[in-house]
Amino acid sequence: MAIRQPNFFLTVVACALAMITASAFAPATAQDYPNQPIKIVVPFVAGGGVDGVARIIAPRLSEELGQTVVVENRGGAGGAIAARAVAKAPPDGYTFLFGTASTHGTNPSLYTNLGYDAVQDFAPVVHIANSPLVLIASPALGAQSVKDLIALARAKPGSLSFGSYGIGSINHLNAELFNTMADIQANHIPYRGAAPAMTDLMAGRLQYAIDGVAISLGPVKSGSIRLLGVGTPRRSRILPEYPTIAESGLADFEAVTWSGLFAPAGTSRTIVDLINRKVNAILATASLEAAFAQRGIEPVGGPPEAFGAKIQSEIRKWTDFVRTKNIRVDR
Repeated sequence: MAIRQPNFFLTVVACALAMITASAFAPATAQDYPNQPIKIVVPFVAGGGVDGVARIIAPRLSEELGQTVVVENRGGAGGAIAARAVAKAPPDGYTFLFGTASTHGTNPSLYTNLGYDAVQDFAPVVHIANSPLVLIASPALGAQSVKDLIALARAKPGSLSFGSYGIGSINHLNAELFNTMADIQANHIPYRGAAPAMTDLMAGRLQYAIDGVAISLGPVKSGSIRLLGVGTPRRSRILPEYPTIAESGLADFEAVTWSGLFAPAGTSRTIVDLINRKVNAILATASLEAAFAQRGIEPVGGPPEAFGAKIQSEIRKWTDFVRTKNIRVDR
């Protein structure tokens, strides 16, 4: 008895329908991108400095892409909670991390069980901004310059106290770096945030600190505290009237906090390059520079490779320093 062969035409049609059905449920390709809202995860609570920068960028990026860009805040563990979440997100270009000097600079050396690899789990997209940290002092101390502060500290080792927002915070580590490079001994006093530290500094109960521009400028302008030096390698565009700490006696000292966009590892290079181009175009506008300047921030930009190289450099710097000083957060 003859065996009937399947109808060739019906087989072709069935295969075509299967391919169409599969493509309807497949993830969007880089050529289709973006066809749904994009999420930028900020690793700190709403209302802070990092959140403010992200919310300046998000609506402008939305205009550039013709797609909604939303900001989602996930604070906790020095930014590690948000970084873990983005590291595990699908690498489809719809979830980005607004990473910082904490998530991709200091955290890898401070936490034993960080829950993500700052290099292997992410694709650097673009370096968005730098913000100088500044050395501030209580007027009661009598120091008029960086050299004055160092001289006072050396004259009476251990007599001065400096403040921070907690062990392992970016201002704590940079103050410890300052002390080490200046060869001075001082007492660390960790606070729960900016307000109590600034209150004690203005009252003279705390002698000095390294802190952000946005927090420090108001009290500096009112004369409540004194700005001794800026942490940028060269004079800052937003604080040109103040000397750098490096030019004031500590050559090569740098204290700058930064932020940038990261995608989960495996994200298409086409998507990474597209977001990089769009953000670089935003950073080049006068309106963006003005908005940043009001917050004491400078736009950076550049290719993903330059940002990736910076991450590697930051991790090496803080890994060596934290190991030498034996600083840990999760003992």
